Amino acid sequence: MMSGMTETEEHLQRLALDADSDMRPEQPLLLIGNPNNRRTLGLQEARRRLGLQPAFVLPYDSLLKAWRRGGTMADAVQQCMEGVVVTQMPGTSWISPSASMTYANHEIVHGVNNVPLIRIDAPGEEWEVERELLFLGANTASLTDGAFARMIPPEETLTLEQEWGRIYPPNQWFRGWNACLERMGREARKYWPNARFMNDPAEIAIMFDKRKCQQHLFSHGVQVPSTLQSSGPITNYADLRSAMEIAGMYRVFVKLACGSGASGVVAYQINPRTGAEIAITTVGMEQVQGQTIFYNQGQMRRYTTTTEISTLMDWLCAEGAQIERWMAKATLGSSVYDIRQLVAGGQAGHAIVRLSQTPITNLHLRNERLLPAEAGLDEQQMDRVKMAAKAAMAAFPHSWSAGIDVMLSGSADPCAYVLDVNPFGDLLYRVQHNGLGTYEWEMELLRKEPYNHA
Repeated sequence: MMSGMTETEEHLQRLALDADSDMRPEQPLLLIGNPNNRRTLGLQEARRRLGLQPAFVLPYDSLLKAWRRGGTMADAVQQCMEGVVVTQMPGTSWISPSASMTYANHEIVHGVNNVPLIRIDAPGEEWEVERELLFLGANTASLTDGAFARMIPPEETLTLEQEWGRIYPPNQWFRGWNACLERMGREARKYWPNARFMNDPAEIAIMFDKRKCQQHLFSHGVQVPSTLQSSGPITNYADLRSAMEIAGMYRVFVKLACGSGASGVVAYQINPRTGAEIAITTVGMEQVQGQTIFYNQGQMRRYTTTTEISTLMDWLCAEGAQIERWMAKATLGSSVYDIRQLVAGGQAGHAIVRLSQTPITNLHLRNERLLPAEAGLDEQQMDRVKMAAKAAMAAFPHSWSAGIDVMLSGSADPCAYVLDVNPFGDLLYRVQHNGLGTYEWEMELLRKEPYNHA
């Protein structure tokens, strides 16, 4: 081992030295994300450790404001190049003259005569971005789109004050996010006709919509939980109860179609004999000036009264919900578990087992995390998880990586079901694959791919 270096640092140095001997030019990376958050910082640090040029960061805030003022993605990039937006990390500049991109005529970028690779990252954790997406959603709504959902008028969105945990109109936000994805794809291809996206914007939009995603996976032969069928749209609590009764499906997950991080997820069950019902969720409710406000509580709570449950379900169904069978997950001791499996470049890499005493396993809810070996998962079980995750990723041929949530059924011969496809699911802590963290592994895979791979 090299003096003073950890095993991981030594491995990274060898990779960087190997890269120096590779005469293939480095493809520049344009990162559309939020500066200085944990995702951007993690990716930039991974590139630094691998000896790669820093990504050029185009902040969502700059891009969305440029659009609102009548500009384009090109205008937003130019403003960043001119230093209107300055983003830095200790010891290195992310946007500097040597890292500048000439976007309109496809000339020298990072010293490479090529178009960039574009990574679209998560837009969350920035209030200004949240407001801009709500504004965009208000201005792209049709007369019938989200007809049952509440909407904030566009002139009010930009004056909203942040209330921590509050869930603002999800359907409106999602319309804005879809419009953002569509325009990013259209304008990027206009300025870089041969630009390569790590994950295609149109496919990100499908992954983000749990209804479309599960239908898409099913149509590609991927095993997913069955969906509650109904003769008509399920727009409220009464519709939901009726559809469950007709289908004989008394345990369901009701999931906000565009939710993430367990936001708007409800494990709901009815006793068919007594009619008693229970809803387990992180969603809290408050009455403010005669209006029900919904918020993420950060911990599980149970609703058992029809008044509370009907209010919750009316809101979820109006905003747009995926309703699927609540299946029995495999257990470890008294906990149920599922697995977040990262897939990149067709390879199954990092995996985390998420254990919970409740039906909802997201780690930020103080659930337990284990490596598969620590959880006692054997090779056969993990092979099933990896096969399911890779099959789900293959259903999106124009996308390169995602975190796939997979459950094993609670049976002697378990089946693997895909629960969710997260295009930004590579933020996994304290887990390595081939001696590398998630971002390092992904960047190293990209570096090894043929330079002109599409």
